Amino acid sequence: MSNYKITSAAVVLDKHNHVLLKKDPVRGWELPGGMVEENEAIDSAVVREVNEETGIHIELISFCGVSQELSKNICNMWWLGSPVSGKLQTSVESVDVGFFSIEEAVNMIKIPDFIEELLLCLDKEKHPFYISF
Repeated sequence: MSNYKITSAAVVLDKHNHVLLKKDPVRGWELPGGMVEENEAIDSAVVREVNEETGIHIELISFCGVSQELSKNICNMWWLGSPVSGKLQTSVESVDVGFFSIEEAVNMIKIPDFIEELLLCLDKEKHPFYISF
């Protein structure tokens, strides 16, 4: 039996209701987040990952839910957040970053599971959600 990996990611909305996206070199446009490290709190992991991948420091507003990737043994924890400081910048994990309208974001993201996770995070009436792929 394999161990599960845990990730933590966020839908970060600015004051114009634009969503923060990063362009992964392989997967393309997606929400920022990543692996929870050993002895790291899940909520701290998302704050760290968003900053590492985009240059933006965030505060978490609420927990959205969980998605599970059965074939990869991954559990993804989802959050809503807002930017508090920082400047957009790329990293090894992001070849481009920016804030986009929700409509633009949905059109830019090419992986259907990522779009579903974004939309579920935006629909507060469905929190907390659980989905598996």
